[in-house]
Amino acid sequence: MGARGRHVEAAARGVRGLVPGEGVPFMGYDRFCKLYADYVLRLGVTSRVERKAGRTVEVDWAGATMPIHDTVTGETSKAYLFVGCLPFSRYSFVRATGDMRESSWLDCHVCMFDYFGAVPVRIVCDNLKTGVVSHPRDGEIVPDDHYRNLAEHYSTAVLPGRVKRPKDKPSGENLVLHAERAVVGAMRDREFHSLDELNRAIRDWLDAYNAAPFQKREGSRLAVFESEERPMMIPLPVVPYETGDWAGTRKVANDCHIVYRRNRYSVPHRLIGTRVELRETARTLEIWHDGQRVAVHRLFDAVQSNRSSTRDVDLPKKANWREWDEPRVRAWASGVGPNAVIVISRIFESYARPDQAIDPALAVLRLSRRYGRQRLENACDVARRVVNTPRHRQLKTILDTGQDHEVMEGEDPKVKGLDVEPPAGYVRGADYNARETKR
Repeated sequence: MGARGRHVEAAARGVRGLVPGEGVPFMGYDRFCKLYADYVLRLGVTSRVERKAGRTVEVDWAGATMPIHDTVTGETSKAYLFVGCLPFSRYSFVRATGDMRESSWLDCHVCMFDYFGAVPVRIVCDNLKTGVVSHPRDGEIVPDDHYRNLAEHYSTAVLPGRVKRPKDKPSGENLVLHAERAVVGAMRDREFHSLDELNRAIRDWLDAYNAAPFQKREGSRLAVFESEERPMMIPLPVVPYETGDWAGTRKVANDCHIVYRRNRYSVPHRLIGTRVELRETARTLEIWHDGQRVAVHRLFDAVQSNRSSTRDVDLPKKANWREWDEPRVRAWASGVGPNAVIVISRIFESYARPDQAIDPALAVLRLSRRYGRQRLENACDVARRVVNTPRHRQLKTILDTGQDHEVMEGEDPKVKGLDVEPPAGYVRGADYNARETKR
């Protein structure tokens, strides 16, 4: 019995159109048709679904394909259309790919979110194998691992529609129809030689399609999206999602690094001695621990070896070392005082290259660790008026003998123990010559 027969039988029972026990109708055909029409009207009652801004995007593959003609080999391949639509604003996205594999499915999602500039709360898709492992009638939906990772990366959720229920994503199905008509139908006379060429043509049509005014509604898809929907969506992450594979585990060494393919990548120092999981994408290496991603590094090329990728935040403060240079040395001197700045500047001026002056300047500044910044500042004030370019030896003598406390501002210092007279530079005194005579 067909569907219409079952409805007729149900309607007949519902309006009591049969005499009990006899099966003989007691009404005319016209009355039966009227009552049956009323029954069907009540049976087909539907409710209008209210769409919320920024809540859902409906995605799907279009059934029709486009030919791609390779001018080098002369072969013709198929291009498949991925579509995504935001039901509230009807803002749409279409992209052509060379296949319908999982990697293409995920890459299309990344391109779609980048085109939107934001991410909706939900992704509603079909129960395709590249996205959903199983969707039982009674039980938990199991999405594909990579699809779930993409959703977690963008802080969204995958909620597939019911099996064989295309009305669960009507906006996506409607966009499929429009895309097939505009791309596959209207562009059938054009010849495309690459996916990039086809996607440029699709982008031109898509921009015009989103900017076109509504027929039964004010504004356009683009205007409604920009003004009402986009502010309600989730911001994009700093790094886009990349498809990748798990590459085993590694133990974090004492220097806060792991070794992968002959190169070293830093890991937060709190994980020293533990094992972490590695996930490699086309351009990055992700490091995971207990289900949480703890570090991301740009992957070195396969031909590179013995390279290190180190993040400062991964190292403890005592191991956060960086090389000394002239700006860093001068910054330390400015923290001591203006006289120290003068002394350090003279040291740098006395060498042909700044790198040669770094060690002598650091030797002077390290005196602040033993004697304090104020005493070193006073010693620099004394030494700069006695010696043209004071060094560690002269300053240490002043500090050891306490002469930094004896000389007041504005006095012409005669510092003991420096073997120095201001007019003539370094001169041996009478005491020195007397000692030589006695010997």
